[in-house]
Amino acid sequence: MAGRERGPTRGPGGTLTTRPSGPRMFLLVCSFLITLGSFAVLPYMSVLLHQRLGLGLGTVGVVLAVASLVQFSGGVVGGALARRIGLRATMLVALAVRTAGFAAFVPGLGSPTAAIGALFLVSCGAALYLPANKAYLVEGAAEAERPRLLSASGSAFNAGIALGPPAAAPFILTSPGALFAGVTALFALVGLGHALLPAVTAAPGAPGAPGASSPRKDEYPVGPAGRPGAGRLPFMVTVLSVYVFMFFQHYLALYAVPRTSASFYGGVLMGYACLLVVAQPLLSEWIAGLSYGRAMRVGFGAMAAGTAVIGAGGRAGIGVGAALICLGEIVLFLKNDLEALSRSSAAPAVVFGRQRLAAGIGAFASGVAGGQLYGAAEDLGTARGFWFAVSLQALVLPVLLVPLAGAVRRRYDRSRARPEQHAAADGGPRRT
Repeated sequence: MAGRERGPTRGPGGTLTTRPSGPRMFLLVCSFLITLGSFAVLPYMSVLLHQRLGLGLGTVGVVLAVASLVQFSGGVVGGALARRIGLRATMLVALAVRTAGFAAFVPGLGSPTAAIGALFLVSCGAALYLPANKAYLVEGAAEAERPRLLSASGSAFNAGIALGPPAAAPFILTSPGALFAGVTALFALVGLGHALLPAVTAAPGAPGAPGASSPRKDEYPVGPAGRPGAGRLPFMVTVLSVYVFMFFQHYLALYAVPRTSASFYGGVLMGYACLLVVAQPLLSEWIAGLSYGRAMRVGFGAMAAGTAVIGAGGRAGIGVGAALICLGEIVLFLKNDLEALSRSSAAPAVVFGRQRLAAGIGAFASGVAGGQLYGAAEDLGTARGFWFAVSLQALVLPVLLVPLAGAVRRRYDRSRARPEQHAAADGGPRRT
């Protein structure tokens, strides 16, 4: 069973910890290799589609936006598939689809239609893989182990993201066919390794475990106090977290490169990724111990401060602002996943699929709003105003979101309570 751990060891400060099992360690290594291969080519897709294949920039933007939406929102399909055929089988299907996508790029380098089809295959594979990957890591693990496992997974992914683009830079324009062939071979080997993983056995009483009853639809999500609807809050906070974060992701280059240099911007991104890799595991236990409300204040506060500092301008402002946004990302993204798991009675793969959908909604909304907002700021002659507007959103929107989520939940509870009260008055069955 993938959830079993090796013997306990003493961690920093004398705390008792456990080392991940062999299958989990394998998945963490694969998380690095998969993102290393993916980000060796995906960040350069705009260059390949525009410069090599001759597509207009408007068309390229639409293609990349739709591919991103598929990659995020398709996580719901990945979660549902994992529940039906199992986690290992879902990862194998996903890797087969993604391997076929990278392989299709080799002949597709001479055809825009084939290249776009290959890109969508890669996006579909990512959508199917990520929920099953995270679910395999946490299935059967004690709740106290989940922050460490999820943060280690995030660090592995971010290490691949940091190293993939510079590793591929010498080859992407001179010999892209060889690069795609190498990435295809890498994914094929990773897929073969996944075929050797043991099947996950769900913990007794968990969704999908033998003898466990299937959760009713009205149990989708069950909160800490057993109240239906409480689990919608992590979904909404994830939408908002990604919405605010993607302004930084999409528009920092447009702002920073003309004011500093491309090399400085690249250094900021490299430092950002390295900070994520190192800080995420170190902060995981602290983040797990925060209340959700406090985590939101810390996370959104850091993002608000970071975007405001970027708007203040200068190399120091951009560097410090990026570090603050990195802190916000670490806190919010991990805490949202932990809260979603703890508040829902659904299987972990389904939960992570919904979280991917929330991220896709946030990224799409940010992309739509960001272009308009940045364009308006430039028309007014102050690109700095864009960052102050984002900072204001990071402060105000969470304040509006939480009371709204509470009001929706209370209204839902009242609407459910009325039929039960009528049934009790008529002598019908009462809920216990």
